[in-house]
Amino acid sequence: MQVPKRVEGKVVVVTGAGGGIGEGIAKRLAQEGAKVVVNDIRADSGERVAHEIKALGGEATYISADVTNSESVKLLVDETVRHFGDLSVMVNNAGWTHKNKPALEVSEEEFDKCFAVNMKSIYLTTVHTTPVFRRRGGGVFINIASTAGVRPRPGLSWYNGSKGAVIVTSKSLAAELGPDNIRVNCINPVFNPATGLSEQFAGGALDENRLSKFLATIPLGRFSTALDVANAALYLASEEAAFVSGVCIEVDGARCV
Repeated sequence: MQVPKRVEGKVVVVTGAGGGIGEGIAKRLAQEGAKVVVNDIRADSGERVAHEIKALGGEATYISADVTNSESVKLLVDETVRHFGDLSVMVNNAGWTHKNKPALEVSEEEFDKCFAVNMKSIYLTTVHTTPVFRRRGGGVFINIASTAGVRPRPGLSWYNGSKGAVIVTSKSLAAELGPDNIRVNCINPVFNPATGLSEQFAGGALDENRLSKFLATIPLGRFSTALDVANAALYLASEEAAFVSGVCIEVDGARCV
């Protein structure tokens, strides 16, 4: 007997899906039957991921959008509904960090970009997606936060703050939007050296010394992978999590214990 796919027919937007964790989420959800909108500001990367999903028999399209711009996010939502006829899951994965350095050395421009990409993007997707979810009788937001928002370390203070804001806001929105059958959850990944921002996060080249320092903080003894995070997103997007809202799943090998 064929096992049903876990998100069959759901229309999912994954922001920042042109590589790293976002790519992993997009591909995993497509594998389990979702119709995926690959969003990224890098057209070549986004098109590549959408093409690779389709080559494996999945359904996907690339839609360009700047998640820090209201008009751009509205177009992303509108184009998704136009293309697939629905929108049931919004995965806010796009993120950015300033370089690991003392808090007083982070420029105002870096601070603004960090909060725009990591936090304002969630405000904008919430504003433009919630009306769609209400019309269809419900929906799911999955916000990719970070262990940095739970167990912050020096050198990333403003990034830590932005991810802490994502966590608290996700919980607040879960309570506020719950009566509309809208679930809001977040995922806190630990350090992943394969992502595009890993050197910024680490404060320089990923040499053995820096990697060992990070690895020593993870009890399970390895870094997170895109698939680890994608599997958590798959659960939260599926009906298996129909009564799960307002939670943060630490995908961290017990880093935050």
